[in-house]
Amino acid sequence: MFQRFIRAIKSMFGGFVSSMEDPKLILEQNIRELNDQIPQMNENIATVKANAVMLKKEVDRYEKQISEVTSKIKSAINADRDDLAEGYALQLEKARENLEHSREQLKFADQAYEKALKVKKAFMREKDKKIKEAREALRASERAEWQGRVADALESFETGGLDQTHNEMLSRLNENTARNEARMEIALESVDTETMEIEANAEKLRAQELVNQFKQEMGKSPKTEEKEKKIDVEESEKTSTDSGKTVGRDRAKS
Repeated sequence: MFQRFIRAIKSMFGGFVSSMEDPKLILEQNIRELNDQIPQMNENIATVKANAVMLKKEVDRYEKQISEVTSKIKSAINADRDDLAEGYALQLEKARENLEHSREQLKFADQAYEKALKVKKAFMREKDKKIKEAREALRASERAEWQGRVADALESFETGGLDQTHNEMLSRLNENTARNEARMEIALESVDTETMEIEANAEKLRAQELVNQFKQEMGKSPKTEEKEKKIDVEESEKTSTDSGKTVGRDRAKS
């Protein structure tokens, strides 16, 4: 009974936590955490590399010490100073032990550094893969949200009455337009347009008569203008004829 109660409690809290989880926010947080792990990993690799560099310097120092102590031993033996040679021999033995120990540590340090680089390479590959998958999922989620909003809008056209209202307003406008056009046609048909044109022409003729009267009073009647134009033409023709005869006489004299 108690186990069943525990399972019921876990199921309740598990469902509550699941309802609070936002996959989009969690994926974004995962991307940040994966990127944040890179500096710490680089720092750890740098520490391993520094240990290997330090051990390499120790190996070089011990090798140099061994070379120097060996030279001193040979010099002491040549000088028949076995006591000094014995002291140098003990130093040489200790240096060789230290060199061997440092070489072993350097070997493990180099292996650790290579392994750390491999781990980082695998981590970077897996990180890039997970980030790529997360970003693709986020983009797909954004597309789905946009499609959902479009679907909601389309559904609201039908279920919300917007589409019906839209069509109804269009019908009303078209009906009002047709009604006004019909009224205009009926109004034009009821008006005697021929009489209006005749009256307009009569007014135009009356205006022309008034203008002609003013011209006659001013000596600018159409008949006077025609006579003046005719006299000007005759005088111009006579002048041209006389000038032609004069030119002919001049040529005959010459």
